[in-house]
Amino acid sequence: MSRNLTTVFIVGLLLIAAATGYGVVRAVRTATQPAADIPAAAVAVIATQASTLFNPTPTIYPDSVTIVRAVRPLARLETISYTVEKVITAEIGQGRFGALFGDKLILVAHGEVIAGVDLSRMADADVQVAPDGTAIVTLPATEVFVATLDNEKSYVYDRDTGLFTRGDVNLETQARQAAEDEIEKAAREDGILEQAQTNAEVYLRSLILALGVDEVVFVRGTPEN
Repeated sequence: MSRNLTTVFIVGLLLIAAATGYGVVRAVRTATQPAADIPAAAVAVIATQASTLFNPTPTIYPDSVTIVRAVRPLARLETISYTVEKVITAEIGQGRFGALFGDKLILVAHGEVIAGVDLSRMADADVQVAPDGTAIVTLPATEVFVATLDNEKSYVYDRDTGLFTRGDVNLETQARQAAEDEIEKAAREDGILEQAQTNAEVYLRSLILALGVDEVVFVRGTPEN
């Protein structure tokens, strides 16, 4: 009886081995099958899965809780807008071993600068009407309201990292922060505050004359530095 069980056991093992070998051979044949024999739909599915694996799409989960920190009324008269492009070079470790451990990038920055007059800073005494019908208006100093980078249009044109470094993860962020300052600086140097003052006077003059005064004289505040 023991011998019969041994025989059955051996036969069973042989059958399992045969079945496994058949499966392996079939898998090899399938893997080596010409692409022309594989259905087009299957090829498309495989290509899609491969693309998803190697180029995953990030999933964003915004927090459902929104906190409003402050609400305040504004009376800003925006009178001019500049669109500025600036090339920013940011680098780190560019000494003797820069080719090994350095990091350098060139950022093409696009931004917008908006300037005008904050009318909420005006008091009743800032508008006087003389006996001859002339309105004397003292305007607050013009100021820059917005100086911001357009992240969709701004891009890294080139980046060169050392042989033994992957680069500073904060370098691009620092370059973008510096770009905002440089964009505002460029607009100021081009005279955005003076042009904002002129545009404000043109706009307000037409409104004040419509109130029935004969003439409008503006007293300019000192522009912010």
